[in-house]
Amino acid sequence: MENKQYCYKYPHPSVTTDCVIFGFDGVDLKVLLVERGQEPYKGRWAFPGGFLKPEESAEEGALRELKEETGLENAYIEQFHTYSAPDRDPRERVITIAYLALVKIQDVEGGDDAADAQWFSVKNVPQLAFDHDLILRDALRRLRERIHFHPIGYDLLPMKFTLKELQTLYEAILGIRFDRRNFAKKMLHLDILTQLDETVWPTPKREANLYSFNIDKYNELKQRGFRLEF
Repeated sequence: MENKQYCYKYPHPSVTTDCVIFGFDGVDLKVLLVERGQEPYKGRWAFPGGFLKPEESAEEGALRELKEETGLENAYIEQFHTYSAPDRDPRERVITIAYLALVKIQDVEGGDDAADAQWFSVKNVPQLAFDHDLILRDALRRLRERIHFHPIGYDLLPMKFTLKELQTLYEAILGIRFDRRNFAKKMLHLDILTQLDETVWPTPKREANLYSFNIDKYNELKQRGFRLEF
């Protein structure tokens, strides 16, 4: 009998990838969802994702889906969990490999499925399809862990930002409020920010300095076992 590539003697589950894509609009932490156009869960919202092609690695499949849904190429993604409950997909036995992506909302132009994609505040997410409610909770937990070891704002904020914008982002991710002066003192003391020779006027009565991330300094601190505590 002729042997065919990717055909096996024993049953194999299908594999999908799902991308939890976070963005920040200056006020709220948001997640990108796609409305399903067919069963199962037609009309429900879900994460961008799809079945892995036989010739793809999991990361290649996730990056392909990310490009199709957002138009983004070569985005930073991080695999954070695999979901394998036997009944998680009513169609068949499906294992999904979940990835976390951080993007600048202004860079997302939309891809092939743009008409079905929408940003939602993480505080107001509708009931999701499959087990995506669980996946979202796990992704948020991972993001809150990462904030202590990685300059999250580098991926979510514009290249130039105010300390207020940075503080608002951290508050949105962690779900807590910081004292403005204490937060600014801590961040500036770390020396991971570079103050630019530019200012903006958030209000007619207040001028604010602009900053950027000093990634070289941050990586240096990280290699020495740095952890950001609040």
